[in-house]
Amino acid sequence: MAFGQVVIGPPGSGKTTYCNGMSQFLSLIGRKVAVINLDPANDALPYDCAVNIEDLIKLSDVMNEHSLGPNGGLVYCMDYLEKNIDWLQSKLEPLCKDHYLLFDFPGQVELFFLHSNAKNVIMKLIKKLNLRLTVVHLVDAHLCSDPGKYVSALLLSLSTMIHLELPHINVLSKIDLIESYGKLAFNLDFYTDVQDLSYLQHHLDQDPRAAKYRKLTKELCNVVQDFSLVDFTTLDIQDKESVGNLVKLIDRTNGYIFAGMECSAVEFSKIAVRPVDWDYYRVAAVQEKYMKDDENYENDN
Repeated sequence: MAFGQVVIGPPGSGKTTYCNGMSQFLSLIGRKVAVINLDPANDALPYDCAVNIEDLIKLSDVMNEHSLGPNGGLVYCMDYLEKNIDWLQSKLEPLCKDHYLLFDFPGQVELFFLHSNAKNVIMKLIKKLNLRLTVVHLVDAHLCSDPGKYVSALLLSLSTMIHLELPHINVLSKIDLIESYGKLAFNLDFYTDVQDLSYLQHHLDQDPRAAKYRKLTKELCNVVQDFSLVDFTTLDIQDKESVGNLVKLIDRTNGYIFAGMECSAVEFSKIAVRPVDWDYYRVAAVQEKYMKDDENYENDN
């Protein structure tokens, strides 16, 4: 049995930076880490990868040979990887014995809520190699400053969770830059806990472009709240405490905290329900660290 993370998210959300920082952090706490690059468009890797999809197929070659754009090329690459899953399996088998796996996937979001190739690759690896994986879905924290973009991020997160059907953690990445594009309308816990979205409606109505879609936006918000699945944790990849808190959460979702333990079912259940320390006070601490209060914000502007 091997454990790991499936790292996904829109372009610019920080996936490659995350894999680099997370691999360094896990190495520091004593885990052997293998990063698997499954993004055929990522040709400038800041980390040493144990497996690189470019050894199998390159996006540039696909685009030239088949006259495809980058999006169509990525779909083709994922389809090709699925058909050659034995290649990836043979590369991973030696690593599964003693390594923690980080899968760095492409940033094309359609691959994870619309097309089935990426999901099929993940599911086949789970079945063939007995993997325990958690999806880490990164969303740029600055989207919280725009109500419309925040609602879009919620819909993307929900669609991805339902499609992939795996343990799933949504992460507001780059939390240290959360107010770079303007002050948030609400406290941070409103966005992490996905509280009553009707409060966003007033702010959406201030944008003349969004006003005519008021009914549609309201119904989309209702869909998110009816499922009641989406929430977020926060991350500053350069902050050890922030990374450490996320690792604790991931370890609980993929079962890493139980690895090597010999306990009764009752003892396991006690560990599973133990508080993870990610509550109001932790979110408040993040807000205090990275967000200005009203007085300081006005003075800076």
